[in-house]
Amino acid sequence: MAQQDVLKLAEVSSDDTQGARALPSNVEAEAAFLGALLIDNRVLEELQTQLGPQHFFEPVHARIFERIVTLLDRKAVVTPVTLRPYFEADEQLKALGGVSYLARLTADGQGLLAPRELADQIYDLALLRELITVGRTLVEGAMDTSEAVEPQQQIEQAEAALYKVAEGAASANEAKSFAQATHTAIFNIEKAFNSGGNISGKTTGLESVNSKIGGLHDSDLIILAGRPGMGKTSLVTNIAFNTAQRYVDDMALGIEHKRSVGAPTAFFSLEMSADQLATRILAEQSGISSEALRMGKISREDFQQLSFASQRLAELPLYIDDTPGLSIAALRTRARRLKRRYNIGLIIIDYLQLLSGSGRANDNRVNEISEISRGLKTLAKELEVPVIALSQLSRAVESREDKKPMLSDLRESGSIEQDADMVWFVFREDYYVNATEPKFPAEGDPPDVVDKWEAWRQRMEQVTGLAELIVAKQRHGSTGRVRLKFEARITKFSDLDADDPRGGFVSD
Repeated sequence: MAQQDVLKLAEVSSDDTQGARALPSNVEAEAAFLGALLIDNRVLEELQTQLGPQHFFEPVHARIFERIVTLLDRKAVVTPVTLRPYFEADEQLKALGGVSYLARLTADGQGLLAPRELADQIYDLALLRELITVGRTLVEGAMDTSEAVEPQQQIEQAEAALYKVAEGAASANEAKSFAQATHTAIFNIEKAFNSGGNISGKTTGLESVNSKIGGLHDSDLIILAGRPGMGKTSLVTNIAFNTAQRYVDDMALGIEHKRSVGAPTAFFSLEMSADQLATRILAEQSGISSEALRMGKISREDFQQLSFASQRLAELPLYIDDTPGLSIAALRTRARRLKRRYNIGLIIIDYLQLLSGSGRANDNRVNEISEISRGLKTLAKELEVPVIALSQLSRAVESREDKKPMLSDLRESGSIEQDADMVWFVFREDYYVNATEPKFPAEGDPPDVVDKWEAWRQRMEQVTGLAELIVAKQRHGSTGRVRLKFEARITKFSDLDADDPRGGFVSD
């Protein structure tokens, strides 16, 4: 490309301001790269950098690159001749001599000598321009000393902006074309089809749950609630392990990351310590009672079995953060770092009510919970991962004859239900039936005492080891109940056996 063309292009660049020209850029590199791409379309396939139109400093170069990519997606051969009809009316290109500029891009072919290096430089300069924008915004915000200023919020916004730059997602907030949205939808449908028709998101490891909800979908906020003793933490611990283990298995089979239904998982435990959660998973995988593990009541054979289990779990991509008293802003910051460092695909929070807000709720707990639930939904969308948050239920459940929870039982705020894409309840009837055990019959007791205890025993036999996952809200499908097996000894949820008549999904 002739030197005068580059100079002429700089003169007609957008805004024509001295400040804009001072931004990091290399017009010559952009022109040379486009020339190489027009000479050899295969250059684009060999790039390691995720280059997009937004990374070009000159708008006319951005439009040329965008059109090239569109035509290549259609399996067309792209040359200055095939591009000509799309730019005959381009006013900025007319200032450069019209469509003949496209041919001049390929005049010397110097870009073919190092197309990857040119692409890397274009991308890096674009990131520097984004950093300048973030820095300028941060300085302007920090200079504002009015009463409405909230420094913590500014830090949160700066962290979010820097995360987007680090991920190369500076244009993440721009509107997506319907073609882009359709492409993502088709990819998810294809993944569900290839998995046997059950999973389009991340697996829960529970086939009966996957078959109903289609897996854990990216950008979804899932609220898992239940009264104490129902097994909420046990269930999400099982899901965390299953999702992380499936990712390890898929990688061993050579399945690429984006097509895996497993994922590295982040577990924010505000109630239990990391070693307590690890003990639960070890108990589940070794088949040894978690109580026996805590108290050391195990045999030498049990210890050897435990050692084998710990070796299998050593490389599990499950990351536990047990920092107490996290604020929603701090949690989002930590989640972004884990996403950037380990590419996590699932986030679990145990539990929502132990998070704190920004302190702007004026001691109003309902408003604070609303802020937290909105923050979790925002986090799910920003990182494009499913977020499972445990939640408490109000004591109203205990005062009803029917102990099964309802949406109205969600504690402290209706916004939890509003922000959630799915709401699950864990319910174990044996917990309540066990609490109603009548007097054990003794010799000489009247027949009604014997009958009552026998009726209770039969009922306990029916419900022991049976749990229900109640899907009370689901944006993607119907509601209902999934029946699961619960082994209290090792705190493990699993699918019921195929021949168990209690299994299956019950639609409400």
